[in-house]
Order: sequence, then C-alpha cells, then structure tokens
Amino acid sequence: MHAKGQGLPQIPETATTGLSNSAAMIRAYDNDHFLHPWEMMASLGEANRTISTRAEGIYVYDETGRRLIDGPGGMWCTQIGYGRRDMADAIADQVMKLAYHSPWNTAGEPSALLARKLAELAPGDLNHVSFTTGGSTAVDTALRFIHFYNNVLGRPEKKRVISREKAYHGSTYLSATMTGKERLHTLFDTEKRLVHFLPNVNPNLRPAGISEDEWCRAKVADLESAILELGPDTVGGFIAEPILASGGVIIPPEGYFKACWEVCRKYDVLFIADEVVTAFGRLGHWFASESVFGVVPDIITCAKGLTSGYLPLGACIISDRLLEEVRLRAAPDLMFNNGYTYSGHPVCCAAALKNIEIIEQEGILEHVRDISPYFLERILRLESNPIVGDARGVGLVGCVEGRLQGGVNGEGDRLALDREFGNRIDRTCESLGLIVRPLVNMCVFSPPLVITRSQIDEMFDILEAAIGRVAGELGI
Repeated sequence: MHAKGQGLPQIPETATTGLSNSAAMIRAYDNDHFLHPWEMMASLGEANRTISTRAEGIYVYDETGRRLIDGPGGMWCTQIGYGRRDMADAIADQVMKLAYHSPWNTAGEPSALLARKLAELAPGDLNHVSFTTGGSTAVDTALRFIHFYNNVLGRPEKKRVISREKAYHGSTYLSATMTGKERLHTLFDTEKRLVHFLPNVNPNLRPAGISEDEWCRAKVADLESAILELGPDTVGGFIAEPILASGGVIIPPEGYFKACWEVCRKYDVLFIADEVVTAFGRLGHWFASESVFGVVPDIITCAKGLTSGYLPLGACIISDRLLEEVRLRAAPDLMFNNGYTYSGHPVCCAAALKNIEIIEQEGILEHVRDISPYFLERILRLESNPIVGDARGVGLVGCVEGRLQGGVNGEGDRLALDREFGNRIDRTCESLGLIVRPLVNMCVFSPPLVITRSQIDEMFDILEAAIGRVAGELGI
C-alpha cells in the first residue's frame, strides 16, 4: 500500500521497452492488451487514460498521487465509498470460509441470506431472486423469463418488449436489443423483431405551450398506442428505468411511471423496472419503484449499488404470482434453464450483505434524503452559464448538459460540437481534481452516497470553474 499522495514506484529503464517508470509500463500494457468497454477502434492503442491507483471515501488517486473527486461514482455504483476496511474483512472472511460452490448442486449461506434480504426489501410479492453477474445479465434474465413465461402459458407470440429512446439496458445480445440510445453508433447486431421503441420522454423537449401534465399524458398514450398497434397478444413486456441514467439522467414527467404501469396491467403486459442505477439508495430508498413512483413491478433488475462496486453482482427479482402461474402449468421435467457459473457467488453475496448492513447501520438512505435537496440546488445553479443548456437531478444523481452554438471557429456538425464540449469540460475538470465522465455533451453525477455537504460544494465549485474556463476558451 502506497502512502497517501505518493506516485507509483520508479523502475529502471529497459532496452526492450524503453519505458522509464511503472506508470508508463501500465499505460503501455493497457493500450496494447486491454480492449476497454466502448473502445474507439480508429485510435486503438493510442489512449492516454488516467491510471487509478487507489481510492478512499469519495476520492480516487491517480498515478501521480493527485486526488480526484469521483463525480460519477465509478459507474453509478460506489454507494458506501471506497476503502472500507469492514467490507474488505467481510470479503476476506468469506474467501477463507468458502470461496465458491456450484449453484447447480448446492445451497450456500451468503446467497440464501441475501435472497431473503432482497425479498424483504423489494416491494410487493417480489420474493424470488435470480442472481446474475451484473446489470446486463440481470436484464437478460428478465427478458428470457418473459419469453419462458409466455411459452409456458401457451402464448408463444407474446414476446415483443417495448422500450424507449435514450434507454440503456446493457451489453448482452438481448439487453443491447432493448437499448435505445440513438447516438450509440454500432455495427453490432440486435434482434429488432423483439423490441419496439417509444419516443423520447424528456419533458424538456415538449413543444411550447404544452404543460408537463399534457406531455405526460401524451407519453403514456405513446405506450398504449404501441401496444394496440403491435397487438396485445404480441407484447410481452415493457422495460423502463425510473430515471434514464446513461441516456443523460432524463427524469420523466411526474406520474409517468405509474401511469405506464397501469397501462401494462390493462393489457396483461409485464412491467420490468430496470433499477440497476436507482436501487440501493441512489434516490434515498432501497428500491425507487414503489417508494418514489408508487409502482410494484412484476420484475425488478438491479446491480451496481448492490455491492457498491466492490464485487460484480446483479439480481433479477421476480413476482411470486408469475412463478406460481408457471409452477401450476409445469410438466415434471420443466426447468428455467437460465443461470451462470457465478450465480449467487458466495463472496459476492457476502459483499452485498455487508454493503446492505453498512447502509442500514450508518443511516445512508436517510442521509441521501437529507442532502439531496442541496445537491440539486448546487447543480441547478449552473444553468445560468451560457454554455449550459440544462441542469437536472433527483436524489443523488444529476446531469449538466452543454450547449454550443458552434465550434471554436463557429463551425462543425452537432455531434462533433457536443463532443468538443464534453472533452473540454472533462480535461479541465480533471486538471482541477474532478472526474466527470462525459456522455458526449453531458456530465453525469452519481457520487458515493456518503458525500457530505462540503464535498458537494467542492465538486460543483470545480465544475463551475471548469465551465468558466471552457467558456473563456470558446470566447463565450
């Protein structure tokens, strides 16, 4: 363990690599051998990524020892913060007690206890948990269950799932099929026969003179119209994030989520709440579906904050009602043959149990509800800047969206201009001590839930200074 603020140790230059220190070696190995998520192919091997060396609380330290606030909380997931000794001890204890057992053949204490705990925390009769490796596989499991369920019920045509523009649901074949981010240029195949996308629900896009309530009714009508157009006998499910996180923290109009749930009940369409981001405290509750939006879904998918990112784990939580319908119709040899080598991995489940214990014992949900209004106040202040098109948030998740009318020379296509904004803000923020992880022209925030009021000030003071600098560079 390196001392606080100390850079990576120096290593001798070698004739074979020409590298003078371990940071250069790590960056070279990273470029040469690690195919990162969302890697740019044209510049493969040319990245100059910051090297994360250690972390503590809400801060990550780079290869030079520089301290950076983790604004996006890793990938929306570091709820309890970094460097928790109690979490490390719980993980180590389980490793020594039982590092692995096959979920096909045996039961285990951590997975059974965690399944029971999630059943207690989840709304309604969502009492059965299929453990997965992360959010994508949790969504994949939910989609496969819809197909399985309708096959068992003798409705093989009822397979289409309705999703939304700007939605992000994962990277497996099925979950990527449900992803509706139109700027996500990809040559990967998806199964277009299984999905139908609804128009953007962002209330900021509503025409002049249309109230938010009218916009909400129109967006709910989009769902009902789609079900009727496709045929209720072909639509198996509707999948929705309560807040469209990776789409840019899009907050649908008030009442939208519940109204969509009611439409789904009307037409016997299963409602999947994708709470991979919003569960485990991001909005101040274990799950947002019922506590924030008044909905008891048929299925909830979750991951990320389930372990605060300490180990990979996801869960698909399914209604008892659905499973009972299957059980009553099941032939003796019928199996739900879906699962993974690491389903219910004992060490990952032990980490999740400790994570939930920490959140409970330290009152982190209450802290989020208490501090969220100040988080929102600070983020909304940024709207006064001429290069900020919109600032929005709820709970401890928010977004600052850039607005450039032209490039440095007043020219450029829309996507290039938006990327220019994001890249400039990213570089400037990092130089000042803040990670923002731009999504094109949007800086998203989902800091560790343990963030304090003074740290919120520190975070947004840096962002405000960075925006000012970028505005000056662009002559705005």
